[in-house]
Amino acid sequence: MLVRYKKSFEKIAMGLLSFMPQEKDVKRLVETMSKYEHDENWQLFFWKKGEEYIGIVGVSEEAGIATIQHITVIPSHRGEGVAMAMLQELSKQYEMLQANDTTEPFIKKCLPIINGAEGTE
Repeated sequence: MLVRYKKSFEKIAMGLLSFMPQEKDVKRLVETMSKYEHDENWQLFFWKKGEEYIGIVGVSEEAGIATIQHITVIPSHRGEGVAMAMLQELSKQYEMLQANDTTEPFIKKCLPIINGAEGTE
């Protein structure tokens, strides 16, 4: 289930985001967290399975369209459909989902299914 980010879960969020290649640098990771905490258009969500947070997805929203800025799942849960489940839940909250340049290679596989379209242009 999707759970909205809270400041008290900052370390968990940073740990999950650090699985993304572009977030390996600590300075960059701190800047990313600051963006999610201070920009009201940027939202971060955890995927919780039981008592464990196993995935994270971050979006920037404008006019009902959510751009997937970050999406990752802990390695031991990859291949289980967690990312797809996160996107399906997000699709219930936003009119449309789209990828940014970083998330596009992965999201491109998922969005046609979720949005009921053929592409993510």
